[in-house]
Amino acid sequence: MSVANAPAGSDAWRFPNRATPPGSSLYYAVRFAPRHLRDLLAALAGWRHLVHAVLDEVSDPGVARLKLDWWRDEIRRTLDAAPRHPVSHVLHAELARQPGLPVLPADAFLGIADRVEQELRRRRPVDDAALCAADRQDLGALFELMARCHGREDLTIQTAARATGAWCAQVHRLRDAGLLLRRGHTVLPSERLSRAGLSHEALASREHRHRLPALLTPVAKQLAAAAPRDLTTLPRALRIQQAIHAALLTELLRSELAVVDQRIGLTALRKLWIALRTR
Repeated sequence: MSVANAPAGSDAWRFPNRATPPGSSLYYAVRFAPRHLRDLLAALAGWRHLVHAVLDEVSDPGVARLKLDWWRDEIRRTLDAAPRHPVSHVLHAELARQPGLPVLPADAFLGIADRVEQELRRRRPVDDAALCAADRQDLGALFELMARCHGREDLTIQTAARATGAWCAQVHRLRDAGLLLRRGHTVLPSERLSRAGLSHEALASREHRHRLPALLTPVAKQLAAAAPRDLTTLPRALRIQQAIHAALLTELLRSELAVVDQRIGLTALRKLWIALRTR
């Protein structure tokens, strides 16, 4: 598909787009990436954004699963040079502009869709290790794809990118825990809730929602202790993401995880400052 016959709305998925809006951490990660990669990275984030949107925008589980299957087929079509969706067109066009770039693995995209389906079917991770594995499959996969777009083909770097993405996803979950709980999404692994005598549904009730900060605090402290350290081999875009999420985690701990009815975040100016300092 050429630029001339691109579907309507394709340009809306170039940088910045709905998944990388100005002021977001992904915006600054992509903004400080090499110029020739910005639309490609934004399209990758856009693909994940649209797959995740199925969770909250489609109320019928059967229809949601059909939509996920469509996205699975769409990424295969895109990698075979036959995209249909505007975001897929941008992704294909930007990949074609960089002939030296290795083919992106379909499995990374499919893993993101599989993770969304697990959440859709309420297949909750049992313990911390399972939740971390789910995050590596999701945001970790996006980070790996972004590293590959920078030409990082070394398995060690791709593994580090996945681990960094999973860590950022866990911080992100802490920030949005109150909202996720109200929407019925996973906030904590089943094992942690069982030890507290709770289920996901019980924690979401008016009777027990106030217990959320106390349950999240040990998770936050554990994340702070396990923050990725040596990231020098990763592209700057991913190092910016990690640095912003590290600062966010500090703010969450300072607030004592008061996220039941509010969303704690960093200002756009602070994110910009962190991005500028991440060399």
